Amino acid sequence: MKSFTAVIEKDAQTGIYVGYVPGWPGAHSQGDTVEELRNNLAEVISMLLEDGEPKLEAQFVGTEQLKVA
Repeated sequence: MKSFTAVIEKDAQTGIYVGYVPGWPGAHSQGDTVEELRNNLAEVISMLLEDGEPKLEAQFVGTEQLKVA
């Protein structure tokens, strides 16, 4: 079993959840709920892995809260 970090956002206009794996072109999906997005993204990743191991162009590091005056 492999593990990948996904970024999940909620579109403010549509309410749809969008997710992607940073640095992996093509590893993105959407869903009406977080659970649906999670399932859809796992399916996309499984299909992409059929082509072999990904060569990630970036690595997820984290998030930061920034204070701006």
